[in-house]
Amino acid sequence: FQNEINEVPFFDVQLPYELALKIFRYLGKAELGRCAQVSRTWKILAEDEVLWYRLCQEEGYLLDMSISDHSCWKLALKNCRAREHMLKTNWKNRVGAVSQLRYEPGRVLCDVHSCDGVVMAGYTSGEVRLWDTRTWDYTAPVLEAVQGPGAAGAPPHVSFVRINSSLAVAAYEDGTVSVWSLLFGREPIHHFQHNQRIQALALAPGGTTVATASGFEVKLESPDDKGFWQTPATFEIQKLVNFLNLVPDVTGSPVAVAAAEDIVYLLKAEDPGKVLHSVYGQPVTCLDVSAQEAAFGIKTFGWLLNEPNQILLYNLETNQCLTKVGNSTGDFSCVNLHSSPPNLLVAGNKDRRVRVFDVRRGEAACSLYAHQLGVTAVQMDEWKIVSGGQEGLLCVWDQRMGTKLWEMHARHPVRYVWFNSHSLITANIPEDKNPRGSGITDDDPSVHRKYRGIIYSYEFSVDQLAVESVLPICRSSYDEVTGYNYNIGLAVPYDNI
Repeated sequence: FQNEINEVPFFDVQLPYELALKIFRYLGKAELGRCAQVSRTWKILAEDEVLWYRLCQEEGYLLDMSISDHSCWKLALKNCRAREHMLKTNWKNRVGAVSQLRYEPGRVLCDVHSCDGVVMAGYTSGEVRLWDTRTWDYTAPVLEAVQGPGAAGAPPHVSFVRINSSLAVAAYEDGTVSVWSLLFGREPIHHFQHNQRIQALALAPGGTTVATASGFEVKLESPDDKGFWQTPATFEIQKLVNFLNLVPDVTGSPVAVAAAEDIVYLLKAEDPGKVLHSVYGQPVTCLDVSAQEAAFGIKTFGWLLNEPNQILLYNLETNQCLTKVGNSTGDFSCVNLHSSPPNLLVAGNKDRRVRVFDVRRGEAACSLYAHQLGVTAVQMDEWKIVSGGQEGLLCVWDQRMGTKLWEMHARHPVRYVWFNSHSLITANIPEDKNPRGSGITDDDPSVHRKYRGIIYSYEFSVDQLAVESVLPICRSSYDEVTGYNYNIGLAVPYDNI
């Protein structure tokens, strides 16, 4: 006969519902489950939506939703945990689908970049293509380039491509840069020209700033509030830039980090360029930037025998070196800081090892060895590591166990690796952009299939690979170019053939 809406019986004490809810907020999932078995009143209290909404948010699920978006947050948390367990199991056992993002023969892959499953690729033909791997029906529209005054000859090769949630940028061999908006069709919304070849290209992950390095000049381009593109800053660098990154999540003027041989610059739009690090005779071999820090590898050439190749971590606010990690005879060829868990970074080395460093202790947490040549691309999250090698080997590791889960091999070096919870995108990009036989056997598809490079898309989500989905062989509309039908697909429905 209790008033279960306003009062909750805590044995011999009568408490208001709001006060009892505050007490239950200190309990976890297991404790709430035990309390739900005490009585009917406690069950109502232990399954309150506020409690389970808070638990769901604390565990990192459905962060962009409000409490009114779900009618049962206990069930929502259960489904999220089940999906996470399923994805982890599929990752470990390589359960899912593997697709090649195909392109017609005769075009060699030059550079690949992706953002949230949208893949951007540039080719030696000068074409830039997009794939949306989030849908089963992959689309590959061609982003149209600006025709220059000398467009009569062959179009220039694509040097670099970058993409984020709103923009796509491509730099060409002749020094031109085109910017497309992912919301307004295939025509470029901005175009500018450098006098020399572009050595590096960077795009802000969550912004609209584009940074380019050509010759001894670093230029920042960004639109104003009305959408008109302008150049907020241009910097003169003493040496040629090898690596260029834009600092993410910067409010106000953009900030770039550039590595030019043995000098690392911090470039702010309103200030002249600052030298973040400079040691003569120790060139920078790799660079990555997060919101507050910059990590880069240095090579010593063996001049200082007591100081091997290392990775330096700098704070971008204080411009001070936080720590030095690594003790390797080989050069550090790649480093990933921005997507690594807190206080960790992963790096690949030419000595064929992948190392995870704990920056708080300043030492390696684990060292993994499986590549036959140097490591070219790495990324990690809380429990796994994905690495790519010069020999074309892709390895997936369990970080805590230090063991290799599975591997895949292709012909060309793995130059790009990106993954999230349910998908993985890798790109095998050839070293030689003019393969043998490209001039005399243009009509031979088997030659180009070997040398053009491959983009793989792995999908580990069973929910998107239901039994009733259309098989990959049945997704073709049979509109491929005549003579290149060595990979003939079927049409759906089959009467269209």
